[in-house]
Formats: sequence, C-alpha cells, structure tokens
Amino acid sequence: MRWIKNIFSVVILTFLVGCNTDVKKTTKDFYYWRSNYSINQEEKKVVDSLKSKNVYVRFFDVDKKGGKISPVGVIQNFNAEQLNVRYIPTVFITNRTFINTTPDQIKILAKDVFNFLSETAERGKLESFDEIQIDCDWTKSTRENYFSFLSELKYISRKKLSATLRLHQVKFKDREGVPPLDKMVLMCYATENPTDQSDKNSILDLDIAKDYLENLNNYPIKLDVALPIYSWAILTNHLGDIKLINSFSEKDLQGKPVKKIKDGLYEVQDDFFVENFYVSKGFKIKIENISSELLINTKRFIDQKLPYNYHVIYYHLDSKFLKTIPTEL
Repeated sequence: MRWIKNIFSVVILTFLVGCNTDVKKTTKDFYYWRSNYSINQEEKKVVDSLKSKNVYVRFFDVDKKGGKISPVGVIQNFNAEQLNVRYIPTVFITNRTFINTTPDQIKILAKDVFNFLSETAERGKLESFDEIQIDCDWTKSTRENYFSFLSELKYISRKKLSATLRLHQVKFKDREGVPPLDKMVLMCYATENPTDQSDKNSILDLDIAKDYLENLNNYPIKLDVALPIYSWAILTNHLGDIKLINSFSEKDLQGKPVKKIKDGLYEVQDDFFVENFYVSKGFKIKIENISSELLINTKRFIDQKLPYNYHVIYYHLDSKFLKTIPTEL
C-alpha cells in the first residue's frame, strides 16, 4: 500500500504547487493619460478583445503656482463615443496644492474641481458618470488637507470617489494616514527615482515592490491594482544631468548613431535629435521597459496578498505598448 500513499502524496504536492503558481484571472481596464484624446483602431481592438469595462481618463491636472490654484494640462478632443466603456474622470492634483491651504480654500477647490470636471465631461459627450478618481501623492504634512478635500468632493459630487495609492503610502500608512474612502487603486510602479542612475528598473523592480508591499494584506481599504505597460528613456549628458523622455522604446533608436553598451544602455556616437531634444556624442541613453514576465510575477505576488477579486488597470492605453500585456492575466 506504500506505493499508493506515495502516488497520493505526489498528486497532492502537484496540486499545491499548481495553486501557488497560478495567476488569478481578472478584469483588465486601462488608464488614458495622454493630453490629446485619440483612439486608434489597434487600441480599440485591444479594449474590445480584453472586454475592458472601464477606462480612467485624466481630464486635467491641478497645481498651485504663486499661491494660485488652477487647472493645467486639460485634455483635448475628448469624445466618450470613441469607446464603448464606462468612463471614470480622473484628476491629478499636485501635493503642493494642499500645502498651507485653508479650510475655506479646500471647499472652493472641491467645488471648482467638480464643476470643471463636469464641464469637461459634457464637452466630451459623456452624459453621465458615477465615479471620480483623484490622483495625488500626498504626504504626512498634507494628508489632513487632502483628506478634507476628498470628503468635501464626495459630498458635493454625490458620486463614488476613489483615489490612487502609492507604494510608500502602503508601507508607511501609520505615518501618512488612510484616506476616508471605500476604494483605492494601488499604483504598482515607480519603485525607484529614474534620476538616481541606479542599475535597477525605476519603473518596476519587483524586489523593491515586495519590500513596500510586505503588509499589503493589512491595508484597510479594498484595492484595485494598476500595472505599468509603458517604457521611457533616461538621457544623461556629460555633466551628469538627466532628462526623462516618456513613451520611448528601443525601437526609437533604430537607425540612430548609438552603440550598445549592455542590455538597455546605449552611448551616442554622433549628434542627433530625440523627440525634439538635441543629443550630443557621448550622451548615455538608458531604456527602461516592462516585460510580460515581470507583470505576471508581480500579479502573482499581489494575488498572495489580496484575498479578494480585484481589477487590473493598465497604465496606460497606448498602442505602442499594448503587446506587453500578457495573455496569462
């Protein structure tokens, strides 16, 4: 009978290993973060094929300069009819907007944000929406004002309100506080500062993410998860000054006078232009991107931390990077 026990043990072990390596299937949604709203056929095809239900569209930013708070970077040509999805208007607000802001200014800001958001939606033929999302990298010093703003906006709008959550706000939640919300989106990227000239991938390094998210299962608000599918170039000149070029990949260097030093790192051999930026001989160009394997491994880790079903939101909807999305998810 011993051989029967051994076979049974192998079957059980195989089952357990399989459970630990599976990736939970989830709904796949998108952020749209470009300043000009334009959906091409490839993007529409992917949204349809993935059966995406939600697209979070950045309508505008809010910033404070010279003591004046105002909208900037307003989206152009938004047209809700281009995709058959549920749109969630999203607003990015700089952290400095909430520095030394009075309670009266908070109330005015909430009213102004909702009014301008509603006007932008109306212009874009978005007849109705039931949720608003706010993106802000708040800190300990601004959390009181930011949380008050969220409460005021929710009261004024009578809408569902969600907000983004950075990695450090998970790890240091006791210091930076938990917003008065029922839903948030974990932004599982930006693990390093791209200007630090580290060998690590500043978009997403899983080991660093694991350190920040060690106690993710203890976060008191239900979460969805945003995963990156973009790439960028980090340019370093002779003085060590750095410039970041978004939406850039190694394909953009094809035919350019560059020498490959190692995977993802190039040295400029002759002067040329990159995205209207003049690059001189001797400059270094580091390309950072995201692989399908990294996304799978990241989601597998998060699956272990979050015991409930959650949505994956890819950042962001751009045909240049859609092939990064793994079929396994």
